[in-house]
Parts: sequence; structure tokens; C-alpha cells
Amino acid sequence: MSFSASAAPTLLADLGGTNVRFALTHPDRTAPLLEGSVRRYRVKDFTSLAEAIRQYFTDTGLTAKRAVIAAAGRISDGETVKITNNPWSIAAHKLQAELGMDSVHLANDFAAQSMAVTLLQPGDLVSVGSLPIPVISAREEQTFAIVGPGTGLGVGGLLMRQGKASVLQSEGGHAGFAAHNPEDIEILNYLNHRFGRVSNERLICGQGLVNLYDAVCNIAGQTPEALQPEDITQRAENGSDAICIRTVETFAGIFGSVAGDLVLTLGAWDGVYLTGGLIPILLPWLERRGHFRERFEAKGRFRDTMEHIPTQAIMNPEPGLVGAAALAMMESDKSFPLK
Repeated sequence: MSFSASAAPTLLADLGGTNVRFALTHPDRTAPLLEGSVRRYRVKDFTSLAEAIRQYFTDTGLTAKRAVIAAAGRISDGETVKITNNPWSIAAHKLQAELGMDSVHLANDFAAQSMAVTLLQPGDLVSVGSLPIPVISAREEQTFAIVGPGTGLGVGGLLMRQGKASVLQSEGGHAGFAAHNPEDIEILNYLNHRFGRVSNERLICGQGLVNLYDAVCNIAGQTPEALQPEDITQRAENGSDAICIRTVETFAGIFGSVAGDLVLTLGAWDGVYLTGGLIPILLPWLERRGHFRERFEAKGRFRDTMEHIPTQAIMNPEPGLVGAAALAMMESDKSFPLK
């Protein structure tokens, strides 16, 4: 394939607590990600991001002089980030020098997840509930929330103003867990005794699913087994373990409460996008089996408002990379299509 002489590819990275994903984007291509360029690596297999990037270039035969790194952590001064839930620290200029690049741009991973919404196609989304999927830029002002469980719990916001997109970078997953019913209170008491302060991420993420399973076992007077998140969801799906079923139902319900609280906090009256590695696995529970919408809407005097706010699951397998591509387009001042 050939590209224009004036354009150049950009390396994209979606860096979480467990995995780092890479791809290339190119301004001459209509699709956000260069075909065949996506690779995933385990963080634990490398001592640094630079080492992982070199391995990616070796494996693919690709190269780039610019990079956009979407990282799971708070970006300090646009220059450094300590990754939440993994041991790497990244400094943009140091990484740029190590790899001989012209530029390295750091962004919060949920800034990228939020920007991904602007490039997603209808087939990338599944409505959770009966409301239609919103149209981006249907009005002059729109505000959306993006939230999702993976290794941790990510939270972001997308603001559309007169056709222009901007994002809110946050660490909202670390906000305190708010109990909404007697079972929630028992769960909170159990986790408070175990951890001290209880954040939403203590429950709504992969390890949070295990924490919740332990709490549900404690409430039921049973001794928990040493299960992994995938064990819990598999047992729940095949109906072989009542405690696992209850755990996943409770997870979906609490996730609904957290997503609804986020709407009230951000004023995200135009909709919520659900993302993260657990979403495809949990989708049946979010759609009909776990009271997600019931608890999402249960906001007292705002129930009538919440009933009209759409929630949709992002099913594209690489929303972090798609969002990093959107950020790369913004950085290069290249306009990109909005639905």
C-alpha cells in the first residue's frame, strides 16, 4: 500500500493494568486503525513500555515517528503517568528519546475511550434497555458519560459543543461506593472491614467481581472458593453455582447505580456508554438478568429523567485504540467524521 509523502503513521497504544495493545493509524486511511496492525501484549512480560513497543515493531515490521499513548492513570502536566494497577511509569520525553520519535503524546485511557465514541459505527454498539442509541452531534450541545470495568474501573466524559469534541479525564472509578439497599450495606460493611475505604473500583472491575463474590458468600454464611473472575462468570452463565449467579446479578445492579450516579454528577443527560473488557461477558446480565436499568433509573426525584437516558454497550474490541486514533487526528489538526 502507498501513502502520501506529506502524511505519516502514528503509533497508538492502549495501556491498562494487565495488557498493552498497539496499532497504527494513518491520515490517508478512512478506517481508524491500519488493517492488520493490532497486537496485544501482557504487561508482565516486559520491563517497560519502550521494550514492548520495540517488540511490536519487530513483530509487525511496522514503524512510526509519532505516538499517542492512552494510559490507565492520571496524566501529570501532560508529561508523566504512573500506571494504575501495573508497575510501569512513563515520561513522554524520555520515551520519545528512547525510541527516536518526533513526538509522544500521553492521554488518560478514558479520554481515549470517550473520544472513541465519535468514530464508532452502529454495528459497534448494543442498546442496553429499550431506548435508541443516541446520534452524536444531533444537537449543538451534548454531554455523555463513559464508564467501564476491566482491570480497574474507568470513568470519562465526552462533551460535544457545536460539532467539536472534548473530553473530561477523571479517576471517577476511585470515588466512594454508595450503598443503596440493605444488601449493599452488608457488602459495604464486609469490604470496609477488609480494605478500609471502599471505592466503586473495589466492586466494579475484574478483581471487584471476586471481592463481591467473597462478600456474597459471607452474607450467605458460606466459605468462598479461590475463584478467578472468569470462573465466577462461567458458573453464573451455566447456572451451576447459585452464589456466582447472585454475584453477577449484584455486580450488574451496582454497576447500574454507579452509571446512574455518574449521569447526575456530570450532567450526562444525553447518554452513557458502557465499555471495558468485562462488558461483552456481562452483556446478558446488563440487558435483562441483573437489574442494571432498574438501578440506573432508581434516582428518587430524578427517576422520570433517568428513564429517558439511553445506555449502550461498546462492542468494538478495541475502543481504546480507536479513541487514541481520534486523539491523533485532533493532534494533527485533521478533521474527522462525526455521526
